[in-house]
Amino acid sequence: MLSFEMTGGLDQTNLILAFILVLILMVVSRVRHILNETGTWAAAALGLGVAIAGHWTWLLILLSFLTSGFAVTRWRIDDKRAKGLHEGQDGERGWTNVASNGGVPLAIALYAGWSGEWQTTMPIFAAAVAVASADTFASEIGSLDERVRMITTFKPCEPGINGGFSPNGQMAALAGAALIGVIGAGLGLLVDAEAVVHPLRFILSMTAIGFIGCQIDSLLGAWFENRGLIGKGTVNALAITCGALLAAFALPALPF
Repeated sequence: MLSFEMTGGLDQTNLILAFILVLILMVVSRVRHILNETGTWAAAALGLGVAIAGHWTWLLILLSFLTSGFAVTRWRIDDKRAKGLHEGQDGERGWTNVASNGGVPLAIALYAGWSGEWQTTMPIFAAAVAVASADTFASEIGSLDERVRMITTFKPCEPGINGGFSPNGQMAALAGAALIGVIGAGLGLLVDAEAVVHPLRFILSMTAIGFIGCQIDSLLGAWFENRGLIGKGTVNALAITCGALLAAFALPALPF
């Protein structure tokens, strides 16, 4: 019998829902061309790890980032293609993108499975995904805003350049992080009333951390990626790591 609790690992309900969600992910991903073939298999493996070591609701949080990120990636795709700012052929992403955005959340889930602290680790997981969501929203929506400035100098620069930010991109970053906050709070309340004691505070915290992580991503891009020292995937992973660490050290002081 299925019982919705914030208990992950090899719990029967967790295993059943994990495999169902991953199957849906694989089918939808290939039908809608959200990910290419290698990206789909990578997402399936990563998703199983997140759901089994962490919790099936954590996989839903990750899937909400994947689907919303795909939506903003496809937004005005023809305009992005004309400017050389598009992902893949039609916005689909590969295994490297899956790994750079999902690797840290997977590590957090593995820690939760090892420690058994799913309830206290969930906000850290959600914060990591919020950073990834904020960055994706900012990049995909902000890339078509001509009012771009370099984050290190605040001087005008070309759209799409690493370290560039725009008004539309900043608002999109807030929206992307807030989306994960809302979904995380809703799922937390669904499975365990004590997991998210103060939903509004949870949402605001996720939004703030996601937004800060997006700015860290821009700084790393300006300082290191533009100089060829590290790649885009590494920048994403480092920014997400910073968001997770911020959540780990800052959130325990806040009662959720």
